[in-house]
Amino acid sequence: MMVGAVLTQNTSWKNVEKAILNLKAAGLLSSPRAIKKAPAASLAQVIRPAGYYNIKARRLKNLIDLISSDYGGSISAMSRSGTAELRRKVLGVNGVGPETCDSILLYAFGRPVFVIDAYTRRVFTRHGLVSEDATYEEMQELFMENLPKRAGLFNEYHALIVRTGKDFCKKRPLCGSCPLKTHKNTCK
Repeated sequence: MMVGAVLTQNTSWKNVEKAILNLKAAGLLSSPRAIKKAPAASLAQVIRPAGYYNIKARRLKNLIDLISSDYGGSISAMSRSGTAELRRKVLGVNGVGPETCDSILLYAFGRPVFVIDAYTRRVFTRHGLVSEDATYEEMQELFMENLPKRAGLFNEYHALIVRTGKDFCKKRPLCGSCPLKTHKNTCK
């Protein structure tokens, strides 16, 4: 899950899936140590389908360095950290921003942290629920303060937003068939 969160930066999930299959075939997903031991250039070639492969290889190495240095290479030890501490440490990894960090917290560690992505921003600004200049933190606060803090709920809610964004609220929206068209705020 953590590898997928890094690889999905600025690319489609379809291409990330190809890179993950390559990582599995190369035996690089068996443990953090496998990625740590792999030369950066080799890792970059394996994840090439995900795009920006040299940058993403460095980012993966940076994340693995955190796991190695702070958690003895153990994902299990990492999972025992409190959410705030874990978020602070993961955000401290070069190349990991709030969206990637929160994806790791929610999807890899099951923490009730709402992920804000481009789909969330697009759907909620078009429906007038947040302003176009709302920060990541302001948008996240909207969800965190108005929904029960349950990872499963956040996971499903985010998945529904992604589906709405992909299928209806595209760059050129399909407002007429959008499941949110009855919402009191009209799509912009």
